[in-house]
Amino acid sequence: MNFTTLFSEIKELKLFGRYVTNNHIEPILKEFPDEFKTSVIGKSVKEKPIYAVKIGTGKTKILMWSQMHGNEATTTKALFDLFNFLKLNTQEAIQIKNDYTLLCVPILNPDGAEAYTRVNANEIDLNRDSVNLSQPESKLIKKLFEAFKPDLCYNLHDQRSIFAAGQTRNPATVSFLAPAYNENREINEVRQKAIDIIVGMNEELQKYIPNQIGRFDDSFNINCIGDMFQSLGVSTILFEAGHFQGDYEREETRKYIFIGLLSSLLNSYENVKKEGNFERYLNIPQNKPIFYDIVYRKFKIICNSLNIITNFAAHYKEKLVDNKIVFEAFFTEVGEEIENFGHQEYDGEGGIYSDDSGNVPIINKKADFYLNKNIKFVNGLKKM
Repeated sequence: MNFTTLFSEIKELKLFGRYVTNNHIEPILKEFPDEFKTSVIGKSVKEKPIYAVKIGTGKTKILMWSQMHGNEATTTKALFDLFNFLKLNTQEAIQIKNDYTLLCVPILNPDGAEAYTRVNANEIDLNRDSVNLSQPESKLIKKLFEAFKPDLCYNLHDQRSIFAAGQTRNPATVSFLAPAYNENREINEVRQKAIDIIVGMNEELQKYIPNQIGRFDDSFNINCIGDMFQSLGVSTILFEAGHFQGDYEREETRKYIFIGLLSSLLNSYENVKKEGNFERYLNIPQNKPIFYDIVYRKFKIICNSLNIITNFAAHYKEKLVDNKIVFEAFFTEVGEEIENFGHQEYDGEGGIYSDDSGNVPIINKKADFYLNKNIKFVNGLKKM
């Protein structure tokens, strides 16, 4: 199956970019065919509906949820791409619906989605609330877990652009984790099943984004929902949608999340069980936070007694403006010893840095400046 061609045919075009809320998905949900059983399963702190979509009649039950963190919408887009595939009358789509019963929560945290925040309306990180269950959204996903009794859980998230696949210049476009179920991070049958599935997805994704798959840190934290469900005896997989070169809207990344989701459903558990899978899993390089969005090297700073050649770096901060996400670049580090890579890098070749206030790059200052007074950088980037 050519996943790239398939994706171009089924991509849900009504969803785009980093900002996805109930307002965006509700019109799509209303158009679903009858075999997609859509329901309101609860309410958020601000009384917004939380939707679930149930598809298929198969024996194996998979619970998926996205936007537990409200500002992490890439996997939500990929879920709707998967829904579009499952509407098709192809042999593969029919087989999946016969083999599986999927229960999907596209936006678990609708208040955070609307405000574009990680936390919910009470400023609680829902992925650190699996023990206390202090929030209605946390209680809801636990109640759904207990009622549905899944065989497998997919915990769908985004990760920041800082992560590389190992100690390399390759961004971790997709990362996976089979969460630990105890402090010793041991491997039992439950965790091994998650590992087997991850290895299968990694092998497929390497065909499309070689060396851009990462493995998330598996430190045990029972407050995290994935660790909790794994400890309760249900195989759980963490998906992390990361950065693809130049893709800050994460439209390329959604494609690879879709490929991961679909390939996992097309492979039966028997097909992904192979001797040596644990070693293959460990060979997926662990995420390393070694990227800045932009790095500037060999710029000359002349200010008062300063006259040095130095480096500096910038990160984008995401800001919600008129229902769109705006990326604003701010200086993050200044100094000769910047070892992190930049998704974009500029060589000043010893040219002179200047700006409209002090002529020194200062941490948390907006990245607007000049090189040699005639090359202008606006919002971190060289203006052409």
